[in-house]
Parts: sequence; structure tokens; C-alpha cells
Amino acid sequence: MTGEMKSPQREVLNSQQEHWESTYTNKPEMFGESPSDPAQKALALLKQEGKTKLLELGGGQGRDTFFFARNGIKDTVIDYSQVAVDTIQRKARASGLDESITALQHDVRVSLPFEDNSFDACYSHMLFCMPLTTEELVRLSTEVHRVLKLGGLNVYTVRHTGDPHYGTGIHRGEDMYEVGGFVVHFFDRAKVELLAKGYEVVSIDEFEEGGLPRKLFRVTLRKN
Repeated sequence: MTGEMKSPQREVLNSQQEHWESTYTNKPEMFGESPSDPAQKALALLKQEGKTKLLELGGGQGRDTFFFARNGIKDTVIDYSQVAVDTIQRKARASGLDESITALQHDVRVSLPFEDNSFDACYSHMLFCMPLTTEELVRLSTEVHRVLKLGGLNVYTVRHTGDPHYGTGIHRGEDMYEVGGFVVHFFDRAKVELLAKGYEVVSIDEFEEGGLPRKLFRVTLRKN
């Protein structure tokens, strides 16, 4: 690839934050109200294992957050968009779920603001395929491991290299491509395995979502 770089330029990543802030402001119901399929499957697993204290990374406008909260899960959700966090907090108060939902603004490139062994599980839908370098992803995975209790679950989804958008648009370093203004980090199975250090790999499932359709992995890990 011409112009290939080892990591995305910092200004590109920072502009992504501004892009998401603008998107959430202008499209307050961008993802709709219905929970995602990965959230529904994650809830079934949480219920099966009696896990009730969840950390959600990149909650966006809260469609999965509210699904978990309405089904007996205490959800601490973080997002780097303040607009998204404000939206979740407002909706939580209006729906009487503010005791079950804690929303915080946080950049996952920075250490997670939680004590060791704080959560039963961590869930994220496409947060790991944001424009984070592999080095940053490894640090994030290590941080998730730290805040999970022994036996805790880390369930995340990522678009993979079989996705129709992989290799298109503007190359932003590593396996990152900017399409339609959004930078996506696409995963192969080797990257999933790299981020699984310290975990048991429970499953790596392929699924499709949306109109393209987007092609994703749903990864389920357990803290050893």
C-alpha cells in the first residue's frame, strides 16, 4: 500500500472522536432502540452463569445498555463521546434505570478507571475495531483482564478481514481503513489470538449484521 504507516496519525484518531460527537448529535437515534444480536446472545450467557455486574465499552447511544439494565444487569458503560454519555444518562433518568446504569466518558487508550477484579463480565460491540493500534488493543485487553473477576467473561465483536469494506477507502495503517468518514480496524484470527493472552478462548463465532452485510467475529473469552 502506498503511504503505509505503522500507526494511524494521532490527528486522524482525534478527528474520529469529533466525527462521532457530531454523528451522535445530528443522528440521536442512529442505531435505533432495538438491542443488537450480540447483546442478546451475551445476556443469555450472563444469565446462564449468574453474572450481573457488567462493564460495557463503547456504549454509543445505549441500545444494548438499556437492554442489559432492563434484564437485571448492572451496567457500567463508558464511551469517549460526551454526547453519547449525556444521552445515556438522560434516558436512564427518564426511564427509572439510573440505579442500574452508570455512564462515564473515558478514552480506552488510557487505563480503565476501575479497581482490579471489579466486574463479572465485559461486553463491547465493535469497540475493538475502532481506530486503535494493535499495541493499544493489547493494552486494552490487558486492562479488561485486570478489572474482571476470576472466571469473568470478555465478550466483544469486531469486523473481520472478510468484510466487504476491508482493503477499501483510505488506508490508515495496519489493518485500518477509513470508509465513509469512519476508521475501522479489521481483525483476522491471529489478532484475536494475540488479544487472548491470559484468557481461555471460549468461542470465536462469525456472524453478519446490517445491509452490506458487515461481517464480524463474536469473541468470548474467560479470565483464567
